[in-house]
Formats: sequence, C-alpha cells, structure tokens
Amino acid sequence: MTADALPRSREFVGHGGIRLAADVWGQASSPPLVLLHGGGQTRHAWDRTGPRLAALGWRVFAPDLRGHGDSAWSADGDYDLGLFAGDIRAIAAEAGEQPVLVGASLGGLGCLLAAGEAPGAAVRALVLVDIAHRPDPRGFRRIVTFMRSDPDGFADVGEAAAAVSAHLPHRPRPSGPEGMRPNLRRHGDRWVWHWDPRMLDAFEGRMDPPGMAQRLLDAARHADVPILLVRGGNSDVVGEEVAQQFCDGVPKARRVDVAGAGHLVVGDRNEHFLDAIVPFLGEIG
Repeated sequence: MTADALPRSREFVGHGGIRLAADVWGQASSPPLVLLHGGGQTRHAWDRTGPRLAALGWRVFAPDLRGHGDSAWSADGDYDLGLFAGDIRAIAAEAGEQPVLVGASLGGLGCLLAAGEAPGAAVRALVLVDIAHRPDPRGFRRIVTFMRSDPDGFADVGEAAAAVSAHLPHRPRPSGPEGMRPNLRRHGDRWVWHWDPRMLDAFEGRMDPPGMAQRLLDAARHADVPILLVRGGNSDVVGEEVAQQFCDGVPKARRVDVAGAGHLVVGDRNEHFLDAIVPFLGEIG
C-alpha cells in the first residue's frame, strides 16, 4: 500500500456531542466527499474505495456511524434514524464546501433525511448505495437475522469470517481471515461484532413503518440536488420496481445497476461500483 492510500485519523462531533471516529484521504484543498457505511458495518467498508476517490481529486471522509466501530455508542441505546441524520449534518458542516454524500443502506437513509429535512445539510449531491424509500422486507429480515446470530461472539477471527462467508455465499472467500479483524472487538475471551447490539431493536422497527416511505420520498425531493441510486443487480433489498418508483418520483434522481452485486455493492463489486459513480461525480464535481 502506498503512502497516499493510507488514511489519516480524525474525529467529528455528532448530534448531541457524540464522538465519531473517521478516516480521511486526499488533499485539504480538494472538494469533500463523505462515505457513510451500512448498518452493522464500519468505516473499513470503504478501505478500497476511499483512496481511489482521493486519487481522482476528492478529499474523502469515512466515519464510523454512531454505535459502530470506534465511534461512541448512544448512551441511552437510542438509534432513531433522525439521530444518524443529525450526525451526518454535523459531519457535512465540518467537512465544508457542500460535500457529496455517499450512503450505503443505513448510511443512505441518514443522508436522505440529513439533506432533505430541516435543517437540511448543504450538500452538492447524493449517491444512494442499494437503498431507496421502501426496502424489501425479505432482504431486510435476512440482514437482521444474520446480525442477531451468534450473540455470544466467536472463538477467533476465522470463525467470524466463516459466518460472513456463509451469509454471503456469492462472494469469493477471502484468502485469509485477517481482513475481518477491524469489524470485531474483544469481549472477554471472545470476538464480537464492532457495533452496539441494542441497535437491532431500532432496525427491526424500521423495516417499513407507516409513513416512512413517503417521508423518504419527500426528503429526496426537498434535497433538490442530483441523486444517483446505485442498485445491486442481484439485490434482495431494493427491487427493480421500487428503484424505478424512486427515480420516477424524484425529479433529480437517476439510477444505475451494478451487475453481479447484491445489497453490499461495494464489497461485492468495488471496481464496478467505482465505474458506476465516477461519471456522476465528474458531472457534479
């Protein structure tokens, strides 16, 4: 790995003063772009994406969302979607210069509300990675079921890597388990996921609550910025019909499908993901 590909560490202060850890790539003079990971992931989901975008002339910020990775947990266990949106507003304001927000799954939902509901974050554009206004409950339930599995953790990192491979059978098995380590933390003599398990109750309540789909569509319209929806071609969370409904209902939205990718588009087909977003970034950059 070259020196340019190595991230720098920094912290943001999110909504309510919560501490948010982040990695940064790129030059201070470059336009800002913020990468927001999905639920149950960490900022390391972007380890291959961040340096590539920095090399294309962006200053890239990849924070851990609250309750994830090295960021602080909500003291009261509250993980309402509005809190994530508040954190993203704070990050966008500190990044400055109307950043582009790229949000996967939970990160994308937070981006929509951060930009499209008052007080709206000043952003240049949104990239939504396999998330729209109404997730397919079957795919959503599959993710939550995996997150609830193995509540007592794992004996070693390899055991955790095997669990992920079983959850994502379409993805080639990694050559070694060490890439999984940033997503885990020690708890006694066990390895557990690097996120607050109390989030799961909030996630399950967010599957498709009354009024949420319309709220997200309204937010997308009110954001009034270019939006690119990047859908995994094999996604079980964002179906073809829902993706088209979103783009039909949001005047400044368009979409591109990444063939061969599931819900975790970046992890499944990172090069194809970059191919999908780079022309869009070039237009708005």
